[in-house]
Amino acid sequence: MAINSLNQKKQEELEEKDNSLLEFQETLKEAVEVLNYPTQVFEFLKKPMRFLEVSIPVKMDNGQVEIFTGYRAQHNDATGPTKGGIRFHPDVTPEEVKALAGWMSLKCGVTGLPYGGAKGGIICDPRKMSFDELERLSRGYVRAVSQIVGPTKDIPAPDMYTNSQIMAWMLDEYDHIREFDSPGFITGKPIALGGSKGRETATSKGVLYTLQMVCEKRKMSLIDTRIIIQGFGNVGSYLAQYLYELGAKVIGISDVLGGLYDENGLDIPYLMENRDSFGIVSNRYENAISNQELLEKECDILIPAAISGVINKHNAKRVNCKIVIEAANGPTTKEAIQTLDERSILLVPDILANAGGVVVSYFEWCQNNQGYYWTEEEVDARLKDKMAASFTNVYNTAKKYGVNMKIAAYIEGIQKVAEASRLRGWLKY
Repeated sequence: MAINSLNQKKQEELEEKDNSLLEFQETLKEAVEVLNYPTQVFEFLKKPMRFLEVSIPVKMDNGQVEIFTGYRAQHNDATGPTKGGIRFHPDVTPEEVKALAGWMSLKCGVTGLPYGGAKGGIICDPRKMSFDELERLSRGYVRAVSQIVGPTKDIPAPDMYTNSQIMAWMLDEYDHIREFDSPGFITGKPIALGGSKGRETATSKGVLYTLQMVCEKRKMSLIDTRIIIQGFGNVGSYLAQYLYELGAKVIGISDVLGGLYDENGLDIPYLMENRDSFGIVSNRYENAISNQELLEKECDILIPAAISGVINKHNAKRVNCKIVIEAANGPTTKEAIQTLDERSILLVPDILANAGGVVVSYFEWCQNNQGYYWTEEEVDARLKDKMAASFTNVYNTAKKYGVNMKIAAYIEGIQKVAEASRLRGWLKY
């Protein structure tokens, strides 16, 4: 019975994940209708302008050649070059990559960046690959997509299970192919190769600044606020650290293997020190609970910071919090958002809350183009200003149209992409 239950939960998770593109399109259509735009706007924005699937041969450490499948989606380049991360994950699908590219277009629109959205992914399990195998895979991906990417075409960045070292290999491969130094080709690089200070923690700080603005609107103090963070990778772990330092009570965290919960608050510095390179720490504890159990624990603020579709029709009625802040991409399904609205649970959407990463990636690109680099204090100050302005715009748009913040964020994003497409003559309305 227990095994059947686990299999059913896994199947539910996969179904929600595979629905990511449909979720994007349904919410997009709703926002387009609120704006009273013609159908052509929805038809144009509902899928990427370009989608590339590639085969990447990689010589493994055992001497065998394994063929990996990779993707790159470029949603829309009306406002400027496309921009988006590359994820290494065994569950990457074409639909997910297309949805993520669309969300990135809207995210850039919400934050006023001169980019369209893109996304890349490779079906692999980096946890089972050696350092050398990951390097060969990273370089192979760049060779496979090199014709459609570049500092004025499409600018990649880190995403799930990729990091600054992988970006460094990709940058080096691109430089070899193009035969010139091009630091602006990719962001999230090591600082020694033209990376920006503050980039590694940018998404977490963006979520933090958004959370602080929500608390201000709700007249809540962060001190002793009970917070659960589902996901303890780059975004979730740094966010937990910042919240702990500010006096919030982080009562739950989770990684891919399970969750940790303590109603008195977790020792975040200890967990940060003892996690592995993939953010896994729950395997050290016998009393770990499941991710699903953690999502349903009582708290003030719930922050899904891992994968898409974790709050869905199966559990939305059991979520026990006042506020949900989406630090992951698409963690709450459209059906679940309707349930949260009915229960008066405020949801702060991903394309606003987790935009800090692409904002500081934009700053990195600007610094690469200028050849002049900023201090971490300058980066943080500019990020905070950008997040504050974006939050205010979305909050006011929600009030103006009488919609939730998810639809409001889509409205903000769509307006900028649609206007740029109209001015170029691609759309007529």
